[in-house]
Amino acid sequence: MWREWLEGYGGRIAGVGTALFLALVFLISGFWDMLFVALLLWIGYAAGVRKDTGGEPLVSWRRLAAWLEERFQRFR
Repeated sequence: MWREWLEGYGGRIAGVGTALFLALVFLISGFWDMLFVALLLWIGYAAGVRKDTGGEPLVSWRRLAAWLEERFQRFR
């Protein structure tokens, strides 16, 4: 049963686990830190869902590199 969960939802589990680990640093004080923790959890979950479903990555590094090359080409 656990193996099926890890195979099917491994990215989501890893993303949320990583976000929870990083969020522990910010749990020392207040409401705004808790909102930041919620943001970290959502980002971790979204990245995990994209990995599980085989979707496009959050950042397309090739498109970003092409855009930067085109943008700063005039400075050469």
